[in-house]
Amino acid sequence: MKPRLLFTYAILTVVSLVSLYPTLWIVLSSFKIGNSLYSETLLPEGLTLEHYAALLSGQKYNYPFWFFNTLKVAFFSTLFGTFLTLLGSYAIARFRFIGRKYGLMGLLVLNMFPGFMSMIAIYVLLLQLDLLNSHWALILVYSSGAFLSNVFVAKGFYDTIPQSLDEAARIDGASNWQVFTRIMIPLSRPMLTYVSLVIFNGAWIDFIFAKLILRTGDKTTLAIGLYDMVNQFNSTDFTVFAAGAVLLAVPIVVLFIWLQRFLIDGLTAGAAKG
Repeated sequence: MKPRLLFTYAILTVVSLVSLYPTLWIVLSSFKIGNSLYSETLLPEGLTLEHYAALLSGQKYNYPFWFFNTLKVAFFSTLFGTFLTLLGSYAIARFRFIGRKYGLMGLLVLNMFPGFMSMIAIYVLLLQLDLLNSHWALILVYSSGAFLSNVFVAKGFYDTIPQSLDEAARIDGASNWQVFTRIMIPLSRPMLTYVSLVIFNGAWIDFIFAKLILRTGDKTTLAIGLYDMVNQFNSTDFTVFAAGAVLLAVPIVVLFIWLQRFLIDGLTAGAAKG
């Protein structure tokens, strides 16, 4: 093996170990007896499932209710966000209209700024609309933000589809809506999978906007609930927190593994001309 290639593999191995160590540590801590995350060895001396049982039973922490709230927000955010991205990116890619060029430039500039810079504006707007402390307000924020984040990936994907398909369908008498629903949507499955997974993941783990908008305990999502779990002055449930973090990651890991092929196809195809 060439020294250069060997050095590359060594660097990748080190980076992988550094990345995987925190994950392994939090998973093992979730099975550790007691409530302290500190341990003299990586492998705990004893293993237990009582932390998971405590969370799923909902006796001390209403973890199942947090899970349901988060699933609700993530599901509808994915549904509406994907729909907005699908329609908007298709219109931008296939139609020429007044303001299209400057609109794309505006979207590109907005993508250069992190989303949390709009927190004050979003808070004031939702306050004026009387939408604070509502899951639907959170869904609205995630859905609209999803279009801004994914429009160029989706547009790049549509740019790879030959326009001759559209023209052939219109010659056969198909309307714009029929071209969109019967040709474009079936061809967009890899891109839709990628966009949906990105939106779901963002809504599932978000803490900043959830903490900004939601105010009462009955609206709590997983990110807020886990934060409050260890943010209390006398809290010692650190291993329970670790178990909650592991359960939080399970749906995302399962979705990534299940949709891996479509995820890669959608990302590479969208980047080809994006």
